[in-house]
Amino acid sequence: MEIPQELLDLGVTSLEQTELNLRGKNLTELPESIGMLTKLEELYLRANELTELPKSIGKLTKLEKLDLRENSITSLPESIGNLTNLEKLDLGNNNFTKVPESIGNFTNLEYLCLTGNKLTRLPESIGNLTNLETLELGHTNLTRLPESFWNLTNLEYLCLTGNKLTRLPESLGNLTNLTGLSMSKNKLTQLPESIGKLTNLEKLDLSDNKLTSLPESFGNLTNLEILFLWKNNLTRLPESIGNLTNLKNLILVKNKLTSLPESLGNLTNLRRLGLENNYLTQLPESFGNLTNLEYLNLHQNNLTQLPESFGNLTNLETLALRKNNFTQFPTILRELTIVYLYCEGRAKGY
Repeated sequence: MEIPQELLDLGVTSLEQTELNLRGKNLTELPESIGMLTKLEELYLRANELTELPKSIGKLTKLEKLDLRENSITSLPESIGNLTNLEKLDLGNNNFTKVPESIGNFTNLEYLCLTGNKLTRLPESIGNLTNLETLELGHTNLTRLPESFWNLTNLEYLCLTGNKLTRLPESLGNLTNLTGLSMSKNKLTQLPESIGKLTNLEKLDLSDNKLTSLPESFGNLTNLEILFLWKNNLTRLPESIGNLTNLKNLILVKNKLTSLPESLGNLTNLRRLGLENNYLTQLPESFGNLTNLEYLNLHQNNLTQLPESFGNLTNLETLALRKNNFTQFPTILRELTIVYLYCEGRAKGY
């Protein structure tokens, strides 16, 4: 069969080819004849100027990878639901306002990106995508998630950053395979107890929400290595936070903490600890157990002194103490070989 001219213009060399890369070609449309490439397994259309797709896209039933990122597409034809062999679908940074119900046909999908669109909701059929391992929904204006969402129990990474979610249901605890969860820049005021069931989590980002407390079950997340909680309204931390002994990076900047639990001293693998812009008046004596700390920021609190155990922090390289209530330079610091010390009037060290 002869190749149509409009496909030749796209660089098609055979109707039997299995891959077509059209990234960054300034395309404004695709010809209907694209449907003739029925052997395609990979189609890359990233960074063009497409506003829609032809219905014939539904004929590419062997497609496994479809990349439509960074276009101006507003909707998908229902025929796209025919692409049941898709394993990777990237629709990020387009102008979608809704996702068709037929997306639920993609039961082989392992990766789905809808980041940077103008969605306010997802179809119930998204719960059919039970083979999904990565789901990126950042900055999509979501105000709620369908109940079926929590059927996605094979998810390993979930990004919901930059939405308008105010709560999470207890069924969050169904997603027990998650190793990474990003929920920053939402409007969450509390977390369900079931978050403690996500025991495979290694990275959790809950920064820039409105959280006032953490559930005790938080201490079950013993595989966590990175925990971001900056810019919330936390007034205290649960004692159970001391169970997170694999933590290496803990950021609690811009909260309303007045004290820290003694159990914090159990986090002996911590390398970075950010506590600036809180209301701390003292540090627990157990603080000196954090002997692997390399970076510690205590800027802008209400500290008047440091505990004697502070001298144990012999791996500390960077320490920020500005804007506290010290009446004199903490002498305990003379026992440490800190490379970068930021202290009122002592920016260059001691």
